[in-house]
Amino acid sequence: MTATVEDQIRETVTGNDVVLFMKGTKSMPQCGFSSRVAGVLSYMGVDFADVNVLADENIRQGIKEYSDWPTIPQLYVKGEFVGGCDIITEMTLSGELDQLFDQKGVGYDKDAAEKIREANA
Repeated sequence: MTATVEDQIRETVTGNDVVLFMKGTKSMPQCGFSSRVAGVLSYMGVDFADVNVLADENIRQGIKEYSDWPTIPQLYVKGEFVGGCDIITEMTLSGELDQLFDQKGVGYDKDAAEKIREANA
């Protein structure tokens, strides 16, 4: 039996602690918003899986239906949709992203998170 796009997405989201559906890859982002979120996660030392939606039109459409969220990038932590670029930026600056990672047991560099906030204060 062939896995549906929704099955593929669900497996990716539940099979990884942190997943970023993005345009491009974490090493070569293809849009500013994807680059910003991937950059924040990388800077904070978060181990995350990246899914390039540009490589597969079905995934690109499917993820929007899966989350009921119209834009890319989309961040998932422990199977839960967290948000897109604006939400992640806001959560990073408010410290909410740290709290979420703490609650979910996701490893990250607290000092790096603090530096991001200091730089944007």
